[in-house]
Amino acid sequence: MLLLLVFAISMFAGAGLLFVVEPMLAKVALPLFGGAPSVWNAALVFYQSMLLAGYLYAWAATKWLERRTQIAAHVAVALLCLISVPPRIPHGWEPPPNGDPVWALLGMLAVTVGLPFFFLSSSTPVLQRWFAQSMHRSSKDPYFLYSASNAGSLIGLLGYPFLVEPTLRLGTQSRWWGYGYIAFVGLTILCGALIWRTQPGTPLPANEELEQTVDRIPFRRRARWIALAFVPSSLMMGVTTGLTTDVPAIPLLWVIPLALYLLSFILVFARRPLISHQWLVRRLPLFLILTLLPAISKIEMPFSVLFPLYLITLFAVAMVCHGELAGSRPSATHLAEFYLWISVGGVLGGVFNALLAPVIFNTVLELPLALIFAAFLRPAPVSEPETTTSAARRNDWLLPALLAMTMAIVIEVLSHLAHRQTHAERFAIYILVFGYSALWCLSFGKRPRRFALGMAALLVAGSLYQGPYGAPLFRKRNFFGVVRVVNDPSGRSRYLFFGAIVHGIQNLDPAKSREPLSYYTRSGPAGGILDSLNARRFQSSSGAVREPRWAVIGLGAGSMACYRTPGEPLTFYEINPAIVHIASDPRLFTFLTQCAPRADIVLGDARLRLRDAPDGSYDLIVLDAFSGDTVPMHLLTREALALYLRKLAPGGILAFHISNLHLRLEPPLAALAHDAQLVSIIDNDTRLTPAQEAEGKLASRWMVMARSRADLGELASNPQWQPAAPDPNVPVWTDDYSSLARVIIW
Repeated sequence: MLLLLVFAISMFAGAGLLFVVEPMLAKVALPLFGGAPSVWNAALVFYQSMLLAGYLYAWAATKWLERRTQIAAHVAVALLCLISVPPRIPHGWEPPPNGDPVWALLGMLAVTVGLPFFFLSSSTPVLQRWFAQSMHRSSKDPYFLYSASNAGSLIGLLGYPFLVEPTLRLGTQSRWWGYGYIAFVGLTILCGALIWRTQPGTPLPANEELEQTVDRIPFRRRARWIALAFVPSSLMMGVTTGLTTDVPAIPLLWVIPLALYLLSFILVFARRPLISHQWLVRRLPLFLILTLLPAISKIEMPFSVLFPLYLITLFAVAMVCHGELAGSRPSATHLAEFYLWISVGGVLGGVFNALLAPVIFNTVLELPLALIFAAFLRPAPVSEPETTTSAARRNDWLLPALLAMTMAIVIEVLSHLAHRQTHAERFAIYILVFGYSALWCLSFGKRPRRFALGMAALLVAGSLYQGPYGAPLFRKRNFFGVVRVVNDPSGRSRYLFFGAIVHGIQNLDPAKSREPLSYYTRSGPAGGILDSLNARRFQSSSGAVREPRWAVIGLGAGSMACYRTPGEPLTFYEINPAIVHIASDPRLFTFLTQCAPRADIVLGDARLRLRDAPDGSYDLIVLDAFSGDTVPMHLLTREALALYLRKLAPGGILAFHISNLHLRLEPPLAALAHDAQLVSIIDNDTRLTPAQEAEGKLASRWMVMARSRADLGELASNPQWQPAAPDPNVPVWTDDYSSLARVIIW
């Protein structure tokens, strides 16, 4: 009993440490990479790669080393890894401004936590193999310990956003994690001591002797293990990207998909499964079709619908695929190899989503592809085995082809009739088309191959439909997300979208093309801020009157450039190269070329690049990086505010654009202003008429900070601007502590 308890606790603790450090290090990296949701997926690739390296080491050690040599080598590796404990980013490290962020992130993680992560990942198969050789009565099938390991992973993962992140600063988190790692090393040594007494010559159980005498595991079986591990891994990352594309990238939304992924392992490897495998196999087609529909119909579904839909489908796919893995697991002799091939599949899924997809796709196509792959791997229900007649096999190809051709013809006809219909009529018609096509495909559900090909047909034919805005004029995907430029259906305006969020609008009428729209209209808060700035008189060091100098963090379409008067120095800071290309190309937007052709554009993270500007450089700093989905929290900390104040000239002001569908950013900003003894006021511009909305004006929310009320100029006496009061429940954010969970609009 003692042996089993020690091994179970050790595997539970090791897995918990693994999955606490994952979101912890990703959160540390997030500010350095602009708050992009791709940080988590790239971090997962690193973790999966280290997991593969650990499993490869475990497989080699248990295959070629005698038991006591294994124990000595594993303990030596554990002690060697102490040189990287506790994990911390090297002092002064920062990503290169023009390099590939993915490789910079992977390198940072390797240096920071690579060694201890490698040891922890190898411990699960090593300890299971040791237990299998212990002659304990449960040693013949040690896979149940995999459930204990995944239970530790799940608790560690969920404990981070709900317990660790809200209560401990990052430095404290790192130290306590280091203490936990040292304790785990002690448990590993104890496990080795308990096994050390088992004689190396102890005979293997009879079933393992038999398996060692027969042929090795066939390649086809290994390939299926890889595929069954690949699909849930890819889908888990695709769901995470889908959930954090239009809402903030926070640890809570990272860990929920990964938690469901881990929970599926716990359930399928348990001795008594709680959910019927066949029940899920029969119902999986419905989940897959419902999740595919938003991708093919181009409908922007609300988060409240996508969140449960994506998570339920991910869990169902993971349960089916991992259930197939559990059902085909080999005996304990091949335990390490089995885990090795599962890890290979997981790494391939991560590499496909985080490294290949952003390069080969200009949309988030990996999620629908993972759904189709899941349909191909789904076994036929036991109660409804597939027929193998030539007619049935032929229909497996012909019926999906007929579905694709029918959809393509209908979509093409509707596109030519679009000018005769209202927007509401077009929307209703397309809903009927896609809904009927989905039901047609669902009727193929009893035959996995036919159903999978039907889903592929839906995706291919659905690509002909470009959505309500038609074909994009420009679309680019990179590490930071997907940006696209489209014209509105009337052809009067041009829109810049980042994900599903508008980041700029320009009127295509040449007479009105210089007029800032969206959140930046002259009648709104942005206009009031610039009018107040231009109404003031600024003096140079010699006492002469000079033009105000200002900078904007966040370029967008370049709308703010048209507030510049001749002679005013203007600098934009932008982290996304795709945005710089769009704003600078007069074929897409002309704000920059018409209003500020000589404006400086500094590429890179604004906080890192702003350090290079001389102190006292700007009379106004506009922070326009918070209206979208990927909120860079490192621009909202005490240390960041201190930097802005150093770069702000005497009498200067800070303007924060905080319009956001999902976050209330006023409380943390008000707390920062109060902490720095600044004056802060806020204007919530919701006074929109239908005519203004039709012209391209969007409701906006802005906050202004200054060292004194006199520095606010005309804004101080404007009744639309009210004092911003801090919320006592929202503490001051620092580089070492921040929690978006407190300000999410649930």
